[in-house]
Amino acid sequence: MHDVTSFGGVVLVLGVVCGLALLARHVARWIKIPAPAIFLVAAAIAATSIKALRTAVDLHVAENVVTLALIVILFDGGLHLGPRRFRAAAAPIVALGVLGTFATTALIAVVAHTIFGLDWRFAAVLGAALAPTDPAVVFAVLANQKLIGRTSAILEGESGFNDPAGIALLLGFVHLATHRHGSLTTVLGSFAIQMTVGCAFGMAGGMALRWLLSIRRPALEAQQPLLALSGILALYGLTTVAHGSGFLAVLIAGIVAGDAVSSEALAVERFHATLASLGEIVAFVMLGITVRLHTVLDRDAWLIGLGIFALLTLVVRPLVCVPTLTALKVNRRETAFIAWAGLKGAVPILLGALAVSGGVADPQRLYAIVFVVVTLSVVVQGGSLSWMARKLGVGIDSPGQD
Repeated sequence: MHDVTSFGGVVLVLGVVCGLALLARHVARWIKIPAPAIFLVAAAIAATSIKALRTAVDLHVAENVVTLALIVILFDGGLHLGPRRFRAAAAPIVALGVLGTFATTALIAVVAHTIFGLDWRFAAVLGAALAPTDPAVVFAVLANQKLIGRTSAILEGESGFNDPAGIALLLGFVHLATHRHGSLTTVLGSFAIQMTVGCAFGMAGGMALRWLLSIRRPALEAQQPLLALSGILALYGLTTVAHGSGFLAVLIAGIVAGDAVSSEALAVERFHATLASLGEIVAFVMLGITVRLHTVLDRDAWLIGLGIFALLTLVVRPLVCVPTLTALKVNRRETAFIAWAGLKGAVPILLGALAVSGGVADPQRLYAIVFVVVTLSVVVQGGSLSWMARKLGVGIDSPGQD
């Protein structure tokens, strides 16, 4: 009986926290700070204050829940991007999403080692954790902002592609950091296998979803949103079991199925947009609960996090974006905006959690640094995106937008 009562108390707390997170969206519009930052910090404060919350949600539970949320978010992002928008910006998306992830990881590792004196293996894991931009934050911030040209498609596509790339890369570096006989060749080989298998399964899964969503039978149409959900969950699981990137497979399946959804199954699009919105809240709340503020407030952690955020935003991201996008003939205004808009979010924190679970040295310090960088990124970069878009002339005010 005590266990049932205790669990009921935990469910009550989680329900209240999620309800407050929904209200935080309105507060976020008023104070001009993206809602994910409020979810994350509020959940961390709640976990620090409420012991039952800390004990109910451990790192492993959070990883699993956030993984499910990310599956839904990536699929919805793929649906929204669709094959037409993806084809128009395919080269910049793949260049930033895959090659840019490698470059960002390497540059962060160099910065972390040479400037902050962190061990090379620790620095490499930290670089892989912080390399991806976050689809939940990017999609949320850009939801009410219309951008010119290919800007929106590039940012959305990059944030989708660099998550699977970053996750595969981080797992390789964690193995390298925790095994004596690990090698960079093994990391790159594992990365190539995961990306190749994920791409192949994603294409096949997307074609299957297109066929499924094109069937015009009333009894089946009513179930299409749930069929799509069960399909992407099965696709993620199957791809992962086959040693591929399940996240990449889900994203590509969404892109391939995008046209079918927009023209024939709008209920699927609405259903998954709602799920993705819920997934964003759940991801940030769950990860916020796993953060211990006393480790974040440690002078060493927050100073390193502040320094890496500044260098990542003002030096590393422009060094990766400007040459790449210039070579691909993206105009200067769009390039400058994309260079500023490399938002971090739930995915880097999830990667930090995976690194902690993987047994890297000094895990709490790594997790705290990632939390500081993500919080600053969402508040500073996310809060200034609309202003930056207007200043650079890439934003078009939507009706009813402040």
